[in-house]
Amino acid sequence: MIKSKPVDELTTVPPLGMDEESVRNCFRYYYNHTLGRSNNCLATHYPYKALSYTLRDRLMERWKKTRSAYEDSDCKRTYYLSLEFLMGRALSNCMLNLDLNETVQASFYKLGLDLEEIADSEQDAGLGNGGLGRLAACFLDSCATLQLPVKGYGLRYEYGMFKQRIEQGHQIEDTDHWLLNGNPWELERPEYTQRIKFGGYTEFHKNNKGKLTVYWNGTRDVLAVPYDIPIPGFQNGTVNTLRLWKAAATDEFDLDEFNMGSYTEAVEEKNSAEHITMVLYPNDSSENGKELRLRQQYFLASASLQDVLREWLFRHDDFSQFAEKNCFQLNDTHPTISIAEFMRLLIDEHEHTWDEAWAITSNSMAYTNHTLLPEALERWSVPLFKSLLPRLLEIIYEINTRFLEQVAMHWPGDAQRRRQMSIIEEGSVPQVRMAYLAIVGSFSVNGVAALHTELLKQGLFNPFYQLWPEKFNNKTNGVTPRRWLAGCNPELRQLISKKIGEKWIKDLSQLKQLEKFVHKKEFRKQWQAIKKSNKVRLAALIKEQCQVDFNTNALFDVQVKRIHEYKRQLLNILHVIHLYNRIKAGDTKDWTPRCVLIGGKAAPGYAMAKLTIKLINNVANIVNNDPQAKGLLNVAFFPNYNVSAMEVICPGTDLSEQVSTAGKEASGTGNMKFMMNGALTIGTLDGANIEIREEVGADNFFLFGLTAEEIDTSRPHYDPMSIISNDTDIANVMQILESGYFNQCEHKLFEPILNSIKSSHDMWMTLADFRSYIDAQEEVAIAYQDTEKWTTMSIINTLSSGKFSTDRTMQEYNRDIWKMKAVPAHPVK
Repeated sequence: MIKSKPVDELTTVPPLGMDEESVRNCFRYYYNHTLGRSNNCLATHYPYKALSYTLRDRLMERWKKTRSAYEDSDCKRTYYLSLEFLMGRALSNCMLNLDLNETVQASFYKLGLDLEEIADSEQDAGLGNGGLGRLAACFLDSCATLQLPVKGYGLRYEYGMFKQRIEQGHQIEDTDHWLLNGNPWELERPEYTQRIKFGGYTEFHKNNKGKLTVYWNGTRDVLAVPYDIPIPGFQNGTVNTLRLWKAAATDEFDLDEFNMGSYTEAVEEKNSAEHITMVLYPNDSSENGKELRLRQQYFLASASLQDVLREWLFRHDDFSQFAEKNCFQLNDTHPTISIAEFMRLLIDEHEHTWDEAWAITSNSMAYTNHTLLPEALERWSVPLFKSLLPRLLEIIYEINTRFLEQVAMHWPGDAQRRRQMSIIEEGSVPQVRMAYLAIVGSFSVNGVAALHTELLKQGLFNPFYQLWPEKFNNKTNGVTPRRWLAGCNPELRQLISKKIGEKWIKDLSQLKQLEKFVHKKEFRKQWQAIKKSNKVRLAALIKEQCQVDFNTNALFDVQVKRIHEYKRQLLNILHVIHLYNRIKAGDTKDWTPRCVLIGGKAAPGYAMAKLTIKLINNVANIVNNDPQAKGLLNVAFFPNYNVSAMEVICPGTDLSEQVSTAGKEASGTGNMKFMMNGALTIGTLDGANIEIREEVGADNFFLFGLTAEEIDTSRPHYDPMSIISNDTDIANVMQILESGYFNQCEHKLFEPILNSIKSSHDMWMTLADFRSYIDAQEEVAIAYQDTEKWTTMSIINTLSSGKFSTDRTMQEYNRDIWKMKAVPAHPVK
């Protein structure tokens, strides 16, 4: 028998060329041979795929070299577990990070192809729906750029959350089959498929060594098939990995049922297996929805942990150094079930004692919290858990029992404290508090902005902070400057690099060097021209998507983010109504023309958020068609807001709306993207707004509203009706809303919104901040009229944005939590 050799030993392949001719020839090969296209093909899809394969080949070389460097160094590694990775488009980001922008442009010019048109044909990856997923994507980019051995784990959703379209002002959800034409960036790895258990029952038996062992039997199993996506660092040879799991049926089915003619029943479970990764975040308002969401979370956790253990045991004989060499970062509460699953794997599959398994688990897991809303913290009913994951529930009960013994020792005789801190919340239907499990089972718990972390320590998680103050730390979020400045704003990148060099792309703090150019006439003129160019590009997109004309000389006032009551898009549209009232009253002396853009998706089951979208569109329809408002005020709702849209929106924005109720927004990252691109912020002292204001200076930030402390103090005495009766402007806004002016053929459509605004129990205290918001918006209007002042403020915002790079965020995670060493990739020779 002849022993086969690895392919690398049999062939020596020279590295692929990074020059124009090599790239062009590779593109031709894929286009003509792999895809079988000819010059007669007019579709942009095929050139996009051919170029993607061309670039992926070059990534593949660096990917393998990175992996071998990690293996050779036996370095510590971190695994980032997240149910969302909002990656956006990959093509342009890959060209930037491989330093191939100019090369590909020149190649395509000679081929007579339009690179911009081809790049626009790429679908946004439907792997996330908001800031949580986009943050995860930025984190991966920075880790690769910093050459940190970090691997992402997520789910390969067949369909994204949904595509949003607006029909008669209403949000309509269409399927987002982003994988319809395949994904050229992914690499299927079926050899690493994992088996995931659901349902069944547990039995206790002695194994062949006489040890009492738990067996999880009678399960309905599903396969997790991995697909790898390359994550390139910025021009440094490192390519890290995002591994996404796809659910697939096992090979088994009930042959007896099939032979009896019950084919449908025999294969039903096989077909239903794929539902786990069919759609991103199902609506969990129904019991079926809740079960599917729990299935997704366990599927991610179990597949990822089994995969990590597989790799570990390939390189090591035991687990003695596992906690020293590995860290799992749990991105919010969704992957928290990893703690119980890791205990199961170590005890049931690898025969560790409870204490050994807990030492490994509790020293490997780290938890990031992303919310201050108690209702957003994951809780699962015990009956659901028992039905779906009986062995995991047993482990959670054991964790809780041992934890409550610690609580009792710390606070003897305090039964109320034990009930308050218990992972299991008692009641008619007991609940598993997943955030509590995360805190108990992790060695690190971090918030994502200074205020957020402080509120966690003093409020939501205070009992745990009293018990374990050393666990809690802050890691203020950031965004990657590669995509969110260098990539999306190429003209500004060129201007900045011309003045201070290109090192700022990997060290954003170097933007401070722009201070010496702030008052240079020529630099300011160039800055203004770039902003105008970006506004022209944004106006064209708005015309295409919204059929609304935006005057590029007007103030572009933008709020794009998930539609939620605490984010207060309602406050924004109330201000639009206030401006419209002024126009109708003839109060337009020294007017600042304003174009207001609002965009974002509402969860399908979130009635109030969807009604807010309808209100925005109704107001926009009235304002945009009123001759009196022409040239003074325009409003548009941007449909199907996504990463690619934001890459056009944030460079063209003048004013960034960050108006959440103080104490409700954990951090925010859109605020950072806008700031980085020279937009000014109007905002409350909430989330990272506080730190943005500290960096940019109070004179370059439009502040309004109550603080978190003032919100808490005012809440018991909040009286919106009194506010209305004592403020003419606010009364006029409410009057025109209540008159049905914006819903003349839709009787009482907006009653729920009106009732919410006027209620003393309004959680978001909209009217408490409305007067302050109106006044701050007037300051904005006056400032915008002074072009030189506004330009100065814009430049200062950009040069002050260094803190909000995810490179800094990741360095802090690594310094305080992960404690890894950077590992350069082996060079491609």
